[in-house]
Amino acid sequence: MDHYMRIQAAIDYVEEHLTEELPITDIAAQAHFSAFHFQRLFQAICGFGVQEYVRKRRLSEAAVLLQDSSKNILEIAVLYQYQSQEAFTRAFEKQFGMTPGKFRKSDVPLVYQPKMDFLTFRLKDKGEMKMNKPTIMMLDEILIMGRSFRTSLQDEIYFEEIPGFYHEFGRNHDFMRIPDKAAPDMSYGISCNFDDDGSFSFVVGEAVNKITDQVPGGFVTMTLPAGKYAEFKVHGSADQSQNIRRYIYGTWLPSSNYERREGPDFEVTDVCNSRYPEQMKMNIYIPLKS
Repeated sequence: MDHYMRIQAAIDYVEEHLTEELPITDIAAQAHFSAFHFQRLFQAICGFGVQEYVRKRRLSEAAVLLQDSSKNILEIAVLYQYQSQEAFTRAFEKQFGMTPGKFRKSDVPLVYQPKMDFLTFRLKDKGEMKMNKPTIMMLDEILIMGRSFRTSLQDEIYFEEIPGFYHEFGRNHDFMRIPDKAAPDMSYGISCNFDDDGSFSFVVGEAVNKITDQVPGGFVTMTLPAGKYAEFKVHGSADQSQNIRRYIYGTWLPSSNYERREGPDFEVTDVCNSRYPEQMKMNIYIPLKS
């Protein structure tokens, strides 16, 4: 099955288990993806997260029961995995703009979250980003030294935090503390150490010729594995680099004949020829299965 069909299998599983506990690992397993990669694909394709979708679906089905059944509000809250009527009421009001009690007594129509059909995303026009075709290449392993920061996919907070990581790295002159550089003035940003909850590490650093025991305090070292990669060029604004990342996981990868390999993806910025945020010269590398 392709990416869209695999994600649809996970959506079908969600629908069958809306009234049960739904760990993200169980949902992702239906699509045969890791929990992290599944969340990244889902968010890039549809614009919001898996857990948000589950929450909206549960509240939508709860709203139907409020109108069409005699169950009391607490029963409906517990049925859809809320621990208390108060928590259910807060979530319901946040989504629909009124409390469950008020809704039950009214005839106000609500905008429900329908079950998603991921197969339709294959048919959508993705616009000009479709023209950004990658170069498929083999890379040797790359030794990295830098600083590690923690961020998350949730609400795309990493798009806000990663520029701050780069700024802190530069402000503290951390790049000056890296010995035996292999590619001076080329800054690496590496996404790695992925967790099921959507959190991951982002390492800002540079390539080095060798890694010794003399690592500066607070720094980490790592090896980018050799292998096949898709290289995407970003010659434009910082916003364009974020849009290309959305394009990679939301359009290119699901529509390509490639599958992402385990391991980190990374970006390389030509520091001397870039001016943040107006003009960036960056290449993004995604690991692929051979």
